[in-house]
Amino acid sequence: MALTYSAGSLVTARGREWVVLPESEPDLLVLRPLGGSDDDIAAVFPAFETVKVAEFAPPEPGDLGDQRAAGLLRTALRVGFRSGAGPFRSLAGIAVEPRAYQLVPLLMALRQKTVRMLISDDVGIGKTVEAGLIASELLAQGEATGLAVLCSPALAEQWQQELRSKFGIDAELVLSSTVSRLERGLDLGQSLFDKYPHVIVSTDFIKSTRHRDDFVRHCPDLVIVDEAHTCVTSDDSKVSTQNQLRYELLRRVAEDAERHLLLVTATPHSGKESAFRNLLGLVRPELAHVDLDSEKGRKLLAQHFVARKRADVRQYLTKEDGLADDSLAERTAFPSDRYFKDETYKLSPEYRALLDDAIAYASERVEEADGQGRREARIAWWSAIALLRSLVSSPRAAAQTLRTRSAAAVAASAEEADRLGAPLTSDSADSDALEGMDVAPGAETEENAGSRLAELARRAQELEGPAQDLKLKALIKHLKALLADGYNPIVFCRYIPTAEYLAEQLGNDPETKKRSPLGAKTVVKAVTGTLSPQQRIDRIEELAAEAGEDAAARRVLIATDCLSEGVNLQHHFDAVLHYDLAWNPTRHDQREGRVDRYGQKRDEVRVITLYGDDNGIDGKVLEVLIKKHRQIKKDLGISVSVPDEMSTGVTDAIVEWLLLRGRQGEQEALFESDSFQQSFADLEQDWNSAADREKASRSRFAQRSIHPEEVAREVAAVREALGGAGEIDTFVRESLNALGAVLRDSGEDFTAQVGGMPVGLRDALAPVVGAETVERDRPIPFRSTSAVARGEAALVRTDPVVGALASHVLNAALDTQADGARPARRCGVVTTDAVTTRTTLLLVRYRFHLTLPSRNGEKQVVAEDARLLAFEGAPRNAVWLPQERAVELLEARATENTAAASGERTMTRILDQLDEVTPYLESYGDELAAELDASHRRVRAASGEIVRGLSVTAQKPADILGTYVYLPATASVPAGVSA
Repeated sequence: MALTYSAGSLVTARGREWVVLPESEPDLLVLRPLGGSDDDIAAVFPAFETVKVAEFAPPEPGDLGDQRAAGLLRTALRVGFRSGAGPFRSLAGIAVEPRAYQLVPLLMALRQKTVRMLISDDVGIGKTVEAGLIASELLAQGEATGLAVLCSPALAEQWQQELRSKFGIDAELVLSSTVSRLERGLDLGQSLFDKYPHVIVSTDFIKSTRHRDDFVRHCPDLVIVDEAHTCVTSDDSKVSTQNQLRYELLRRVAEDAERHLLLVTATPHSGKESAFRNLLGLVRPELAHVDLDSEKGRKLLAQHFVARKRADVRQYLTKEDGLADDSLAERTAFPSDRYFKDETYKLSPEYRALLDDAIAYASERVEEADGQGRREARIAWWSAIALLRSLVSSPRAAAQTLRTRSAAAVAASAEEADRLGAPLTSDSADSDALEGMDVAPGAETEENAGSRLAELARRAQELEGPAQDLKLKALIKHLKALLADGYNPIVFCRYIPTAEYLAEQLGNDPETKKRSPLGAKTVVKAVTGTLSPQQRIDRIEELAAEAGEDAAARRVLIATDCLSEGVNLQHHFDAVLHYDLAWNPTRHDQREGRVDRYGQKRDEVRVITLYGDDNGIDGKVLEVLIKKHRQIKKDLGISVSVPDEMSTGVTDAIVEWLLLRGRQGEQEALFESDSFQQSFADLEQDWNSAADREKASRSRFAQRSIHPEEVAREVAAVREALGGAGEIDTFVRESLNALGAVLRDSGEDFTAQVGGMPVGLRDALAPVVGAETVERDRPIPFRSTSAVARGEAALVRTDPVVGALASHVLNAALDTQADGARPARRCGVVTTDAVTTRTTLLLVRYRFHLTLPSRNGEKQVVAEDARLLAFEGAPRNAVWLPQERAVELLEARATENTAAASGERTMTRILDQLDEVTPYLESYGDELAAELDASHRRVRAASGEIVRGLSVTAQKPADILGTYVYLPATASVPAGVSA
């Protein structure tokens, strides 16, 4: 008859020891390796394989380690935990160490039965991590069974990579380019949203009525919406059909009151109060109408809305936040500021003549079309704007635009002309459809204009190169200055032809032996909408790899606005140069936000804006829009979007003035014209109102539902169970040294060459840092920040390099027959002046059975915890020390040598008597279980239903992994006291 094994018990099978998991049945055991992760879980049939009860072997008294043995073994053990017993089930298993402030949305979410959140932290604070934390926690607890992320197709692969690498969530991409392949694998009548529990979905693909209904019917019970402000409509302005479709999709998704919904955006307002209200209505219907100036309204909103500036979290959990001391203080290294510099250039005489002739042509065309009807007038208008913007951008963009038919030319009505022409020539802040918007827009609208436009195109083409294109010449000058100061810049352009032109002019060409004007060691590459989102990331990685680690090497990325939203570039670049001015300043902020974010190593990000002094457009846009936007951000500390129709009104007035000047000469200055003054007055009023509303809302709706003291308490508990950054730093340095690595310090960071380490460990590191790095013994950078580039290691417990190192140290400690260096041991005898009487330190592993109630039924979990316990004297008459004193013993250093034979005798005596401390270890386990139970209830205190049925019990007996005896040095023994 087969034995029945309870969950949490130890068994031996297949030559190793396992923990029995709650999913086991009498005839099928589900097992996790002792000290292993969920990736190693296996199923075993006791009827066909030998399974025995395992007793955890006591330490061997002859296998003594040095003074570091206890600390290294403890850290190695804790790094291996993948299922913590605390209220945050997922923190032990994710590959990112969240900042304390990033736990606030998670704490807010866990107080809700159905999670509905609007996360609106500032750009670069880490909203993706905050949303990922909530998602991974809900999935780990069983509160959610599936996940859908709705985002722009350009960001889909980045979301997939973030979820997989940081949170262990494998999600399938559902895009227009992948859906056919996915549907081929479906059973008859099956929805792909049933087949794939976790999906990343293109919002623009799924919003169509053809796909929307299937998604809504089979939608997962947890949905994250990225850039959520692009998915709502306002009541007081024209709204695009795309926004209406997105809003209808989200409205139907949100109708299910049981569905978890996380809306993520750095700009919840976009300058429109009604759009903000509609966004809130998706979170909770009554928020769309409640008086947010009332105490009731603010309290209701505070449960669901978090919006913080960098200044709010740069220093967190300090005495200024109301805490008693700074022991848990966390300082996040955002760049302190952006250094702005506006640099001008003048047109060459030839370029000036071309621009004047183009303006004259566009002016004539607009005037002629005005008499032909509204449709013809709008087509001519968009053609004129396309011509002017491309001429100001670059000769190549101008030539291509002049040779390309206008997108609006096929329009059947004035409204269709606006719909086709506007996206290619304007820079709407509300549009998330950046794909395809960087192509040359086209200016040709009639057949008989071909020869005239062809002549203009020929003249534009002849202006390529720094001799005639003085804008390019100015760019080279300013890039040289940035590179000389050690910066690696991104140059943002409006159009694909401009980006390709710049890359051609600035790059080195080995085939023609053309040398870059920026130097032979400067690597230049372009990323535009001609590449798929994944190809863009690959191109950036190629650029970084090609530049390498050579201190003299520099990298320059030329990019269109296909990279201006969502993509993280702070690891490779630290400066932005706006080669083409955007006509909506929010786009500038988005570009700069790609490098000015958490993980940027530079304290100051440089921003250079290049503008034409005499082209009639740039200077006006800079003065009226860009500088105004900067000033508001400086005053408020956050970006405030300019309403699209207002910025369009101003740029339309500038174009009208240019065209009028082309017909009537310099009759009046732009700033004196009636149309401009009216447009600017409207813009000023609307923008100031938006800024005032934003300022008031930041004050009224500041996150107050979670007090810093509550965060501090949970942070302390997490660090107690899983360890902090200082412990990991010490562990990694000492383990690497002991295993034969060569370390070199570099401030708080260091590098390690691992060529001399054991072969098995090197093989484990190769997939993480790169096989070539390991094979050629290149230095691996270890960073104190968790935001690291590919090939670097973060000094956090969840980093894969740290995990591989910990696994090796733990396995070597448990296997006394292991070959090579063994930094950690299960026993140690140290003579030290840190104690005055014999003191024994125990490293104890506890296993807990947790019953976690959720909306989907109870979930049975086995979790682990490691604790240090210390007592003075003999085990029979042990005097137990406070927890903090036990931890202090890890820092004790030997002050006298201990003879090996004497140490082994001492250890043998202690180990023979350890059974005497079992009652204390079990009672301590019960205390820990009670504390964990209280912690789970505290975090979920706002909903009684969530904690009803919760229970935590300790598995007995506990495992004693390590035993370490500290003997008092001769000088530290008081007179008359025996050691």
